[in-house]
Amino acid sequence: MNRIAGIINLDQEQDFLDELTYFRCGAAVPYAGHYRMIDFTISNMVHSSIESIAIFTRRKYRSLLDHLEQGKAWDLDRQRGGLFILPPDWNDPTDISRGDLKHFHNNMDYINRVQADYILVTGAQNICNINFQDVLAEHKASKADVTVIYKKVCELYPEHHLASKLTINKQNNRVTAIHNDPKSQDIYMNMYLVKKSYLYALIEECIARGHTNLFADAIKANVEDIHIHAYEYKGVHSLINSVESYYRNSTKLLNEIEHDALFNEDSPIYTKVKDEAPTKFLPNSKVKNTIVANGCVIEGQVEGSILFRGVKVGKGSTIRNSIIMQRCEIDSGVVLENVIIDKDCKINSGRMLIGAKEKPFVVAKRKIM
Repeated sequence: MNRIAGIINLDQEQDFLDELTYFRCGAAVPYAGHYRMIDFTISNMVHSSIESIAIFTRRKYRSLLDHLEQGKAWDLDRQRGGLFILPPDWNDPTDISRGDLKHFHNNMDYINRVQADYILVTGAQNICNINFQDVLAEHKASKADVTVIYKKVCELYPEHHLASKLTINKQNNRVTAIHNDPKSQDIYMNMYLVKKSYLYALIEECIARGHTNLFADAIKANVEDIHIHAYEYKGVHSLINSVESYYRNSTKLLNEIEHDALFNEDSPIYTKVKDEAPTKFLPNSKVKNTIVANGCVIEGQVEGSILFRGVKVGKGSTIRNSIIMQRCEIDSGVVLENVIIDKDCKINSGRMLIGAKEKPFVVAKRKIM
C-alpha cells in the first residue's frame, strides 16, 4: 500500500527569527506576502495525497492555531483523517520519555490509529514544492529502512552551516554519515520517510534507552547499522533558520523565475483565505518590482519589496528592499530601506529606518515608532 501520514514536528525548531518569533512559533511566521511558513509543508503533503497530518507543537502556538483552524484551507476538515494539532500533554505519570520523544510517546495513539502504511516526519523551515509520492516510490525501490530528503546546493550560505549534512555513496544513494561539515553541499532537509511499524519500534527503543531526540538518537547515531537511503530533491529550495535567511530568501522571490518555480500552477500553495478589497494605488504612487497583497493603500513609492495585506503607505514615503507585514501603517515622508516590519506596526511621519542587506533592521509586532 502507498498510504502516507504526515507528522510536522516543530519541537526542535527554536525561536530562530528573533523579533519575528517573539509572539509566535517559526512555523506561523508570515512569508511571501500571503502565506505562513507552515503552508508550504502542509500544501506539499496534500498534493502528495497525504490525508492525515499531525502537528507537534510545544510553545507559542496561539497564532498557529488561529491560522490553521480546522484545516479547511487545505481540505483537511474531514471526518476521517484531516489535520491534528497536538500541543504538549505531559499528564502521563508513567512517562519516562524526554525531548521530542515525549511528543511521539504521548501521541502514539495517533500513530497507531492513523490509516497509513508510512509516516513522513518533517519540520517547517525548508520552503520547497515537493511531491512525497516520488519519495515513497524511491524508498520502496531501495528497500531502505529510512529515506531522508536532501538538497544539493550550488552555493553555501550561513543558514546551511547550522543544518545537518549527508555523506552519500553516489553508486547506490546510501547515506554513510550524517554530520555538520560546513563545506558539505548536501543539505539534509529535515524530512524523512519510514514505515509506520519501523517508526513505532524506533520510538520504543529510544524511550527504553533514555534518549531525547528521535532522529539524532535512532537514525543519525545508527547510520552504520540501518539502511538509510538519500532522496535528492532538485527543485527550488530555501532554508530559513535566521532573520538574515528569512530576508534573503523572501526577497529572492521578486525574481520571476524563482517565484514561478516555487508557486507551481500544478501544485499550488494553499493558505487561509481572508477576502479584502483590491489594493488601491493613489495618484503619485510608484510601485516597481514588488509583491503586493490585497487590501493595501499606496500613496508613496515602493521598490523591491513585499507588502502583506492591508498595508498603508503614506504620501511621499519611500520603501526599498523591505518586507512590511499585515496592517502596518507607514505615515507620510517615511524612508524605509532593508527593513522587516512585523504586523500591526505604525511608523510615524518623517521617520527613517535603514538596515543592511546582510543585516536587515527588524521591528517587532505592534510597535509604534
